[in-house]
Amino acid sequence: MKKLVAVQPREAALLEYEDRSVKPNEVKIKVEFASPKHGTEVVDFRGQTPFIDEDFSEEWRMFMPREEGAARGIVFGQFQLGNMVVGKIIEAGSEVTEYQVGETVCTYGPIMETVIVNAVDNYKLRKMPEGAKWQNAVCYDPAQFAMSGVRDANVRAGDYVVVVGLGAIGQIAIQLAKKAGASIVVGVDPLERRRDIALRNGADACFDPTSCDIGYEVKKLTNKIGADSIIETSGNAGALQSSLRGIAYGGIISYVAFGKPFPADTLNFGREAHFNNAKIVFSRAASEPNPDYPRWSRKRIENTCWEMLMNGYLDCEDLIDPIVTFKESAEAYMEYVDRHPELSIKMGVRF
Repeated sequence: MKKLVAVQPREAALLEYEDRSVKPNEVKIKVEFASPKHGTEVVDFRGQTPFIDEDFSEEWRMFMPREEGAARGIVFGQFQLGNMVVGKIIEAGSEVTEYQVGETVCTYGPIMETVIVNAVDNYKLRKMPEGAKWQNAVCYDPAQFAMSGVRDANVRAGDYVVVVGLGAIGQIAIQLAKKAGASIVVGVDPLERRRDIALRNGADACFDPTSCDIGYEVKKLTNKIGADSIIETSGNAGALQSSLRGIAYGGIISYVAFGKPFPADTLNFGREAHFNNAKIVFSRAASEPNPDYPRWSRKRIENTCWEMLMNGYLDCEDLIDPIVTFKESAEAYMEYVDRHPELSIKMGVRF
């Protein structure tokens, strides 16, 4: 049996593992489809995450050094890659009553031939309805962050909305903003193929940030008002500067991207930010309590996203690109997720 592992920073490989029997509360899934996470996981893969030598303290709400002698947050050679898996249950423990052998399910899990998960009171282990698309299922995770980004941006009927960065999260945010009643939804991405997909899925206009002044184009499109809400998923310093330029007075920038250090002299808050009274909200679906607690929580976001993905309200089939075989997954991960992310939207793996 083989699994996809980060053996060194920016180096992936398929390593052998010994399969085991399930515990009474577990099921074993024979994986048929899988997908990695293209955001935070890449930062881990590159060895750039603060979690390697620090841990986020819930008590202090800040990163703190790990205790002396504690294991590092990322151990290369053991760090498994992958985010979502879809497959059939082939073994179930004696305490499992909600799932049956032969059922197709989706859950969080690494890219490997078999995945063993808890199956007692685990709402994250989702049954796939008959006819549901696996491409929608592996977008369960990005859909949650897209949804929280749209909600944190306070998108309302009639609003002018811009989505910056048209990876999986941005593409789903386009669909959600339009369905929420936004009158104009604009996509921003340098890649023509991503812009074309966004236009097919609800965007009213799309712009290439490398060939125009995005802030100016948004102001022209909205009769000089600007965007009521901007959902920033790219993490690019220039994108944030453009967002501050294109935002309406008092508008909200929902910053969904897992930020990176910005190069010197690439972000200037002394320009439009100083005049536009913009609100920047750092949006994260997994943070509890939810900004709308107690009505909303991570679980409610997950339940809502799963329902929308399974009933076809959201369509993510175009977003899973490229689709590679499991045998190709190590080299493909390095190529499409790390070295040339512009060549993919969300990589799919077929077993």
